[in-house]
Amino acid sequence: MIGIIADDVTGGTDAAVACHRQGLRTGIVFGDPRDGSIDSMWDVGVVALKTRTIPAAEAVARSIVAAEALRAHGADRLFLKYCSTFDSTPSGNIGPVLDALVGLVGAGRVVTTPSSPEHGRTVYGGQLFVNGVPLAESPMRDHPLTPMRDSDLVRLLDGQLPRPSSRVLPHDVVRAGAEALRSAMSDPRHDSRYLFPDAITDDDLLTIARAAVDEPLLAGAAGLAGALAHAVAESRPARPRPAPGAAGAGRSIVLAGSCSRRTLEQIDAMDRAGRPLYRLDALVDQDPETLATRALRWYDSLLDDSPAPLIYASLPPEQLHAVQERLGVERSAAVLEAAISRVAQGVRERGVTRFVTAGGETSGAVIAALGVRGGEIGAEAARGVPWIHSDDGMRLLLKSGNFGEPDLLVRASEEEEAA
Repeated sequence: MIGIIADDVTGGTDAAVACHRQGLRTGIVFGDPRDGSIDSMWDVGVVALKTRTIPAAEAVARSIVAAEALRAHGADRLFLKYCSTFDSTPSGNIGPVLDALVGLVGAGRVVTTPSSPEHGRTVYGGQLFVNGVPLAESPMRDHPLTPMRDSDLVRLLDGQLPRPSSRVLPHDVVRAGAEALRSAMSDPRHDSRYLFPDAITDDDLLTIARAAVDEPLLAGAAGLAGALAHAVAESRPARPRPAPGAAGAGRSIVLAGSCSRRTLEQIDAMDRAGRPLYRLDALVDQDPETLATRALRWYDSLLDDSPAPLIYASLPPEQLHAVQERLGVERSAAVLEAAISRVAQGVRERGVTRFVTAGGETSGAVIAALGVRGGEIGAEAARGVPWIHSDDGMRLLLKSGNFGEPDLLVRASEEEEAA
């Protein structure tokens, strides 16, 4: 088994589906995996945590628990999945978690790259580019939680470590092939623990994965996770994937909290399609229970044959800033997440079995509210956005804010059966 530890929910699903594409039976667990929710028959087991911005010591502790559980169920190599824009604070949490995992597995070196060309993330000369623009000049520069003001991966990671431990493996070495790269990885003239190979294409990532396939620990974005799965699939047959069970009778709903440009486009598409829409407005009331009660009362007013509705808290930038200025960033986010959580619980009690969510924080809140422990990865509704078949008959599509075509929410909520 490849054991993947992801630092957020949608990052976990992104890595999981990258492995599923390679023909490997892939499952995902949300949160603490010590309840036996990992299936030893999976080829890839993903534990999706929420550790990106919590205190480093807590992130380390949760990640070690996940790693030990995966190893106990047969994971013979681990992969730390972080965001393809290297989202982190100046002190962590990528570096501290990596150091802890190195100590756990006894790794002498770790190959790592946030490159994910299909998402527009590439690495050249040790610099991370987002859609062709250096990370520090991309919109990530002004991210509200993890502003990224440097594009140099060695500086970024070394700043989170007790001592400098990173170096770059140049693109010409990667292009020379897996054997040349493997030799450069073990060059005795260097004692760097963390190695950042350049990668600007999927072929580069596959070369990196083939060179590092036998390493006990790797790290990076979904691009390298998928390449590792490909390299593993080349070397041994995958176990057969059973057909997921039927979802059963039930309705669909879309819950959105992301304020990304793409999610806003997808909400507009739902509106143009004539879908019932209801917005949770934190300026009207700051009590999550009241907001949820009103939303559920609206939901109850819909006709039985109504198409799947959308309940959302997403706002365009100028309206979002107005709410944050009045209530504060943390308070406004907490109110709306709590309200969406209560809505998810309420519609589940009313028979909803298919949930489409937009936004990493929203997806995490919905998963927690529904008590979903995990499930098996199914088909993709959009690139990097798979259906998850939970053990209790629910179907979930957990969409990162910027993922999917403009009509994704419309299409996904129309499906009679989540494939």
